[in-house]
Amino acid sequence: MWADLAPVGRSAATGGYLRQPWTSAELELRAWFAEQAASRGLVVETDAVGNTVAWWESGRGPGVLTGSHLDSVVDGGAYDGPLGVVSALAAVDRLRERGVVPTRPLGVGVFVEEEGSRFGLACLGSRLATGAVSWADVEGLADRDGVRLGDVVEGGSSSLLADVGCFVELHVEQGRALVDLDAPVGVASGIWPHGRWRFDFDGTADHAGTTRMEDRADPVLTFSMTALAANKQARLAAPDARATFGRVEVAPNGTNAIPSRVSAWLDARCSSEPALAALVAAVTEQAVARAERDGTSVTVTAESVSGAVSFDPWLADPVARPRGWPVLPTQAGHDAGALSAAGVPSAMLFVRNPTGVSHSPAEHAEMGDCLAGVEALADVLEESLR
Repeated sequence: MWADLAPVGRSAATGGYLRQPWTSAELELRAWFAEQAASRGLVVETDAVGNTVAWWESGRGPGVLTGSHLDSVVDGGAYDGPLGVVSALAAVDRLRERGVVPTRPLGVGVFVEEEGSRFGLACLGSRLATGAVSWADVEGLADRDGVRLGDVVEGGSSSLLADVGCFVELHVEQGRALVDLDAPVGVASGIWPHGRWRFDFDGTADHAGTTRMEDRADPVLTFSMTALAANKQARLAAPDARATFGRVEVAPNGTNAIPSRVSAWLDARCSSEPALAALVAAVTEQAVARAERDGTSVTVTAESVSGAVSFDPWLADPVARPRGWPVLPTQAGHDAGALSAAGVPSAMLFVRNPTGVSHSPAEHAEMGDCLAGVEALADVLEESLR
């Protein structure tokens, strides 16, 4: 299965992946998933935005759901998301090899736009599926080309998770904890609160050559000092803070012109919600102070904010403890966090990433560790199906 996915959406130049939702690469992966589900006799259900669950219909009662997502960030790695989907299908195979007959339905799910890399809202698909946001809330979201979400998919309400009793997501680890612990598999205790804030810095467009330095209202200066402030504030709060300006848009973006506007997106994460609020407030305060000095202005808009998540220990702990799997928090957002926040009991398993790098072509997992992850996921699912 992994060989089937490897070439889809991959850049020959960088080795990274571009699998944005509702584009050809992601739709190809969705078609692949449907074929894999059909080959296993699973019954596929899809909602109005493309979230999909393939059900192994067996037994009665609330279903056990596993799976992840197939979309990627821009120039992302191969494992973030797809590893969870492939491992879920492989876990179904392992359960059948073990002779397991579920007493409850077992589903393999694929959520759309988990990364939020196209329309800006992380876990958009799972938020819609859980009812955390409505279609009316998101249909007007636009991508970088100005294309509205409502123009690429019909959308609407979703009842896809109505019969789901719990969710278990496997994911490649996006840090080095399992490398340092020398463990192939780990269990997530929870997710740090995190979010994305858009900073719009407005100045005055002018000629780069004829405008004296003292006459300028340059928003790039305000943004640059704000980026340095974010770095400083996060380091002051270390090890409990992360702050990153990873996306920047400049208008009119001319080499010989002073910009009129800089839009920059702050990704901030902390171990607690008060610490996160304090970090964003400190960065905003310094941005405003610098804007006054530069003769510019700044507007801050919260675009996607998620609170702290604590996963349900009864799901994975009975399997993890006797096997000695380490338990660790994660600073990355996941669909499991969206389901947990909506009241669906959830758990996460991590597979070791020897590079410790994610959202990059360097993201990796060794096949032996991936197979260990499949066995671990099958163990947790078997326990959950009892």
